[in-house]
Amino acid sequence: MTPLTLYNSLTRSAEPFVPADPANVRIYSCGPTVYHYAHLGNLRAYLFTDTLGRTLTWKGYGLTHVINITDVGHLTSDADSGDDKMEAAAKASGRDIWAVAAHYTQAFKANLKDLNVRDPAHFPLATDHVPGMIAFGEAIAERHCYRLPDGLYFDTSTVPDYGRLAGTHADGPAEARIDAVAGKRHAADFAIWRTSGPDEHRQMEWDSPWGRGAPGWHLECSVMSRRYLGDHFDIHTGGIDHREIHHPNEIAQNQAYGGTADTGATLWMHNNFLVDRTGKMSKSSGAFLTLATLVERGFHPLAYRLMCLQAHYRSELEFSWENLAAAQTRLKRLVQTVAALRARGDSKGAATAAPYAERLDAALSDDLNTPKALPVLDEMLADKRIAPADRLAALADFDAVLGLGLLTLAREDLRVRPARAGIDDAGIAARLEERRAARAAKDFPRSDAIRDELAALGVEVMDGDPLGWDWKVTI
Repeated sequence: MTPLTLYNSLTRSAEPFVPADPANVRIYSCGPTVYHYAHLGNLRAYLFTDTLGRTLTWKGYGLTHVINITDVGHLTSDADSGDDKMEAAAKASGRDIWAVAAHYTQAFKANLKDLNVRDPAHFPLATDHVPGMIAFGEAIAERHCYRLPDGLYFDTSTVPDYGRLAGTHADGPAEARIDAVAGKRHAADFAIWRTSGPDEHRQMEWDSPWGRGAPGWHLECSVMSRRYLGDHFDIHTGGIDHREIHHPNEIAQNQAYGGTADTGATLWMHNNFLVDRTGKMSKSSGAFLTLATLVERGFHPLAYRLMCLQAHYRSELEFSWENLAAAQTRLKRLVQTVAALRARGDSKGAATAAPYAERLDAALSDDLNTPKALPVLDEMLADKRIAPADRLAALADFDAVLGLGLLTLAREDLRVRPARAGIDDAGIAARLEERRAARAAKDFPRSDAIRDELAALGVEVMDGDPLGWDWKVTI
């Protein structure tokens, strides 16, 4: 196989991947803060990480992957101002904070399943590791931290080359995103522990040497990555927004705890934003797209996966309904092609699919270049010199890394029908059969009436569709 090369955000260069232990590549991915549903931009990060993990598995590496769940400590700003997102969500909804966390955690995991993202080895909760966070804070407090009335703060000047990952240094441009906190020694300093005020009531609080309160957001990832992957591991992933503040702060904590310049991971990898026409997708605007939104519009979740695979993970990806529709059409074509190959499974061929497997390997080995891999898949499936059975066997290799489920996905699966559509698939099929009979009898008023009735239920009849798909849901 082609040697794997991956882009390291720390060095701003592509580097040969050399794991510490090929039998157990260790990856830590920053997980969601479970105060709301994940939006599509959030989910792009886990599609990227899943592609990374699938590629490593396909290449024969063993894998231990960790995705944490942030259910405490993440404030409404990136740094040290505002309310805890979990506390704010619980207060706004009038619900128990633990119930809020459990609900959105399960929703996130359901999203991953719908997108065919493989489960990690561990899904640790931040709240299960608070004692470890306190112990970590105690270990670094004397040499690297200082007290303020609202908690324990990390002094970023006490570690070497702070801000290298972000391409900045202490008090540099990245800190423009950090709101000032009275008493901080440097703008980039950050909270290790947030002490509750005398009149402050939190649903999530713990006793600590710095008073009753809650851990800082950055602390949890240093603690949980060490807990499950050791002092040094192979790859740390996250969205590109983490590259500016959250991950530099993790690195600073790792260096302080280990007493060395070691950042904690060999490679730091970041996926770029999903953007709409007005900018990066976020929850701050109050309106954002979720996977459920796509399903309500009649799109299969795997169409979104394919749309993401069509762009390199380090490139910005523009979201539009037109782009998603094109991805869904491409997915339908692939499903139809696979069905046709199955129907001709006993045909013979004179060529082998091996050259296509080599091209797939070369594309993925070039920093997970999925946009380059997808056309190779199309060419292989269309190559009539290769027996249909051999093309289907080769498809298993492609799908192992692309994760589109093409060997199990059926035409019927892509007919996404939201719960509120008001008619089931059998009902749609029956009405379409009535319409075909009416058209055959040249009863066009009846045919038009059935079409209009289906449209009122959110079902668009697709007359003349070159793919032969009779209908789609448009709600």
